[in-house]
Amino acid sequence: MSVATLDRATSVQVVIASLREVLTMNDEAIPAVIDEETVLVGSNAVLDSLGVVALIVEVEQRLEIDYSVSVTLANDRAMSQRNSPFRTVGVLSDYICAMIKEG
Repeated sequence: MSVATLDRATSVQVVIASLREVLTMNDEAIPAVIDEETVLVGSNAVLDSLGVVALIVEVEQRLEIDYSVSVTLANDRAMSQRNSPFRTVGVLSDYICAMIKEG
């Protein structure tokens, strides 16, 4: 699959698969439903701060290995935004698509 075919739906799938992997690696309970509304950071989040770091690394690695897409998600841009690009699965997926589009 090329970068051009890495659409939002695929991005959501990558984030969900990565989230499941991180929760499994940390022996955390996997929610019955993981979808675009799943909260990653903040109140009612499924991850702690170390889990978020692990998720970012896992997503970056999956994108690189499975789609030959190299992105750095935890950068100055991400950290300076008023609203975290890591809030939910859907928001993170949108951020990934924006990063890929910008090159």
